[in-house]
This record gives sequence, structure tokens and C-alpha cells, in this order.
Amino acid sequence: MTSEITPPGAGDDRRNEMLTPGLRVGLLGGSFNPAHEAHLLVSRMAMRALGLDRVWWLVSPGNPLKPEKGMAPLAERLASARTMARDPRICVTDIERRLETRYTVDTIASLVTLHPDVHFVWLMGADNMIQLPRWYRWKELTRMIPIAIYPRPGYTLKARLSPAAQALRQATLDTGDARRLATAQPPALCFLEGPVSSLSATQIRESEGWPITARERDASRETAE
Repeated sequence: MTSEITPPGAGDDRRNEMLTPGLRVGLLGGSFNPAHEAHLLVSRMAMRALGLDRVWWLVSPGNPLKPEKGMAPLAERLASARTMARDPRICVTDIERRLETRYTVDTIASLVTLHPDVHFVWLMGADNMIQLPRWYRWKELTRMIPIAIYPRPGYTLKARLSPAAQALRQATLDTGDARRLATAQPPALCFLEGPVSSLSATQIRESEGWPITARERDASRETAE
């Protein structure tokens, strides 16, 4: 019989997952392969613009729309996210692994069932908004949770003109009303304005050789010692 090994920092994450009724919680999903400064930037921007109490980084076990090649193990991506989440209001979580959900719509359905009195908001980049119709049961997802779109270089205008945005046009709040989004009845959409970063995980992987193998990591430690 084997027991699950809890990685360093996981206990703190579990405590941070404790939610009380009325909290406003942003959900930022992704591979975090690796986590980087732009994740922190958009999280803080969303907390300010939407009046969020917390942001959860949902580190996905696997993204159905992304290839497995070049994907670091979940434990390494979680460690990367914990290092980058330099804000006590950010909770790094592997809850999708524990819920055994593969698609965002199923994750959200589970979370709103577990926490019916919490106001969740899905945080999505403008680049992903363009791809939203490719997501599994995407229309059902929009009826479950309010969605905030944060700007991405080269994609913001395209996102506003995208088929998904047009479908949700009647449910779109003005940017100035962003603080109403968390308590709005879905479908509800809002485009945020704020600083943007061109940094991407792809750039980091190509420039820094992420992910490194366990052998490479051990070798670098031995060299440093």
C-alpha cells in the first residue's frame, strides 16, 4: 500500500484553499510551464480591478489543447508557481488533480458545488478568449461563472471582436463596472484594462531550457556546492 507524498509547500496551499462565504476569488488556470512574472502581474491587476480577495492559480495536470512534449512534471510546475506567487493573496493549487477534472467546465462545476457561497471569477487572457469556442462545452462554462479578460499584447482588440465576445455582447459589463463582475449572474463578461507583459512561458522555455531534467538539476546543485 502506498501513501501520497505531499510536496513542500502543499500544506500551506491546502490551508489557503479554505474559503468563507462571500469571498471573491479569481481563478487563473494554466500549465504554468513555468510560472513567470506575467502571471503575478495579471493576478494583482485582477485583484485591484475586480476587488478580489484572492486568486487561485490552478496548475493543470495536463492541458487538452497543448502538446505533452516539453511539459514539465506537475510537481516541478507547482514548485515554479509557488516560487513566483509572491503575494499572500495568491493560492497555488493542484486541485484539478485531486478533483480528477480534465476540462475547465468540469473544474468550475465542482468548485461552485463545493463553495456555493463564494463568488468565483474566471480570469482569461485575451489570446485565450479568441480560442474559447475550441474549449469543451464553452457555452456551458460561460453560464457557470463570470469571466474577466485581461489584456495581452497583439490580442486585445481581436478578443473584443472574437466570436465568443460577440456571443456574450449582451452580457458584457463596461470596464468601469469591473467590480460588479464577481457578484454578477453569469453569463457575465468584462474586459480589463491595465499593464501588459509580452513575457510568455514559451519564451522562457526556449531561452532558459525549461524544463530541466532531474539529472541536470542535481548536477547544477553539485557544481554550486
